[in-house]
Amino acid sequence: MNVSINNMNSDSVVFSRSVGIDFIRILLSILVVLHHTAISYGGSGSWFWREEPNASIDILVIFNTINQSYFMGMFFLIAGYYTPRSYDRKQPAKFLSGRLLRLGLPLLVFFFILHPLTVAIARSNKSNPLMQEWWHMTKACAFGPGPLWFAIALLIFATCYTGGREVFRLADREARSVDALPSHLKLALVAVGLGMLSFLVRLAFPVGKEVLWLQLGYFPCYIFLFVAGCATARPRLLERITLREAAPWLIITSLALVTLPIMLWTRGPMGGFEGGWNLNALYYALWDPLVACGVILGLLVAARRWGRHPTPITSSLARNAFGAFIIHPPVLVALSVWAMPWTAAPLIKFTVVGAAACTVSFILAAALRELPGMRHII
Repeated sequence: MNVSINNMNSDSVVFSRSVGIDFIRILLSILVVLHHTAISYGGSGSWFWREEPNASIDILVIFNTINQSYFMGMFFLIAGYYTPRSYDRKQPAKFLSGRLLRLGLPLLVFFFILHPLTVAIARSNKSNPLMQEWWHMTKACAFGPGPLWFAIALLIFATCYTGGREVFRLADREARSVDALPSHLKLALVAVGLGMLSFLVRLAFPVGKEVLWLQLGYFPCYIFLFVAGCATARPRLLERITLREAAPWLIITSLALVTLPIMLWTRGPMGGFEGGWNLNALYYALWDPLVACGVILGLLVAARRWGRHPTPITSSLARNAFGAFIIHPPVLVALSVWAMPWTAAPLIKFTVVGAAACTVSFILAAALRELPGMRHII
């Protein structure tokens, strides 16, 4: 994501694209597919199709909860990281028109075509053939952005960034960008502050409640990470994080992770984690950024160490990450429905169907990029 997962494929080449960050983008894109697969087989969350009841398999609930703490936030961090240089190269009109093309067009395609198709796949059976059900869903206006809510958010952020650069002269402030990781105390204060702000926001917009398809309960962290990405772009700070800097946060995150199953097993039946004046909501709001900080720093360290040299496989996966992100809902739902008669344990189905969905999504994305003009979009 140069402001999207895909945009780093083109713009960041000009800016000496980081192989390590490409590695992270691939990993996060795969996690998105596996996250939705987990929901289908007993994890927690909202999805087009599920075989097992919501939050019925503890290990998948934990998997989803940990993912949610950092993976979309890290997408926003990377998006912000590539925004200033893209803006500098293109300037306002071209920058925004590029965002509309690379984010808006996939959003429209998913909204009006792939969303009703995915719903139709989930509902189709022998008495309701797929094409007939797809047409019925289209006539019924079963439209929505699905995971492309991310594109909506990025279009909003890109517009705000442009306004800031043009109206408030943010370029001068960016010249004094963050060129070193803040102290651990400052990071801790930021994490706690974001947690408390999230707690307050979730009083009005609890997790699961959407406004224009956006779950505002998560947006304090998303906005901060996008801004942090912009602030660290010019000195390329994300590519210089060391293990020594990340180590204390890896310990804090590990301790926070240990508390999650304890809270779920002791206080889970009480509910309320989504928001409200209760201990569970406060715990979850604070737990989110504390876990995210360590995981994000750890991934940046890993990318710096092991993502130094591109390979044909990683280069191909990086090029097709955004396409896989777009196409995976109908692919995953189709494979899940197809595997429904298989009498395997939910965790086995999660593993097999998830791996198949990742593979097929990346293959289809590669095929789509071969169509005329598609490489400029996905």
